[in-house]
Order: sequence, then C-alpha cells, then structure tokens
Amino acid sequence: MIAVIQRTARASVTISKQTKASIGLGLLVLVGIEDADTQEDIDWLAQKIVNLRVFNDVQGVMNVNVKDAGGDIIVVSQFTLHASTRKGNRPSYIKAAKPDVAIPLYEKFITAVQLQLEKTIQTGEFGADMQVELINDGPVTILIDTKNKV
Repeated sequence: MIAVIQRTARASVTISKQTKASIGLGLLVLVGIEDADTQEDIDWLAQKIVNLRVFNDVQGVMNVNVKDAGGDIIVVSQFTLHASTRKGNRPSYIKAAKPDVAIPLYEKFITAVQLQLEKTIQTGEFGADMQVELINDGPVTILIDTKNKV
C-alpha cells in the first residue's frame, strides 16, 4: 500500500456536486492498493498514520498525533499512486489492484484506521470521479509505502 498523508487545515471530497466528506484539522490520506497488499500492510499503515506526530505541541514542534490533536481523517482511494512512468509518457497502472481485490482491502483499511483513531472517519467513494479540496497545513505531506517498512 502506498499512502500520501497530508496535514489539513481543511479538506473535503465532492462527488457529483455533493459533499461526501469534510473536515477541518486532521489528515487527508490518499491510499493506493496493490495485489500484494495484506492485512499486515493494512494494520501497520493504519497504526502508523494515526500515530504520526505531525501536529504542533505547545512549543510549536511537530510532536502530536492526529488522535491527540483531536483531528479527523478522510481516506480516499487513489490507484494512480501506483503509476509507473518508466516507459513513454502514458502512465501504466499495472501494479494497482483491480476493484475485486482493492475494494475489500480499502474497506478493511478504513475499519483499521477507525479502530486506531477510536472514532468514525470520513471517506471518498471507491472508483468515483471525485473532486478533492485541501488546505495543506504547513505544508506537511508524508509518503509511506508499506513495502519499504524496513
């Protein structure tokens, strides 16, 4: 799994001109799933995201995680994170899992993040044409690939 985690002052997801998700302080997580992903990847990534200390403490140092900051999370599936641009100018998405594999893993990931955060999170809609708006606070953007844990 690949995740792009962005600290937000505000973020939202709109589908067909309807707001599907909206948060203030928190994290916007774009997640790409591949066939090789397992429950171990899901659990490790969910724990890592919720415990990332990317919010400022009283001294202004990034030393607080989203849970302790009282923030929210939006998770959006994004297969394009697995784009390969090695050949030519048209990205290949061969590593991205097909919906029959990706949807159950995406749903398990949402559940795992909610368990770690200990509250309901918001999401995009798998496979939908979404407009994602973000005010990236900082900016703080972290890229995590579960295949590079070591």
